[in-house]
Amino acid sequence: MGWHVYVAYFFAGMFLVNAVPHFVSGVCGRKFPSPFASPPGKGESSAMVNVLWGAFNLVIGYLLVFRVGEFFIRETWSVLAVGAGGLVMAVMLAANFGKVYGGK
Repeated sequence: MGWHVYVAYFFAGMFLVNAVPHFVSGVCGRKFPSPFASPPGKGESSAMVNVLWGAFNLVIGYLLVFRVGEFFIRETWSVLAVGAGGLVMAVMLAANFGKVYGGK
């Protein structure tokens, strides 16, 4: 597999992790920061916007994992690439939303 596949898997992990807080907050009916709020990433968007943004992130993550290259769950490097992207996004989200909600 070419290096570009692992890059796609890394970004897939980022999109998949980013989907979680948006989708869950939206389904729970809560406002949550999104790129569409004012200011972007700090203001809160409606629950519906967050459900749609979370679903969009899931679709992009799915496409990057299962339509770029051949993803095999038993291939360690593929799983590590997705996991690394997810971990990087999780840390970024924790830092960003910690500032917004005072959880630092």
